[in-house]
Amino acid sequence: MSGDLELMLIVVGMHVLGLVCATALLLPALRGGPDLPPHGEQGSDGGWGQRPPKPPAPPDVPSGGLPLPDAVPARVRLRDHRRLPDLLPPRERRPVREPVRTPAREPAHR
Repeated sequence: MSGDLELMLIVVGMHVLGLVCATALLLPALRGGPDLPPHGEQGSDGGWGQRPPKPPAPPDVPSGGLPLPDAVPARVRLRDHRRLPDLLPPRERRPVREPVRTPAREPAHR
């Protein structure tokens, strides 16, 4: 086989493989419908002369996790072109520790 024929077979094969994969994904999506009951069948009473059911009461415990009453805002807000190091106050330097000096011995006088 020549190189051009092999290249064409590879390109056609990839397109066919792509079409097969797309079909495999689209068929279930197009065939399936919602599993809802027909419009008239909502309950055992058939919907004749009855008021709609009351919605369920909201739960006593709020959802979404624990509330954060002690949340602390950020120290700085980046709202313009300035950089973060320009907005932060400079750090305090630690005091320099003086080295411990040993007293120099004086020669004994005779």
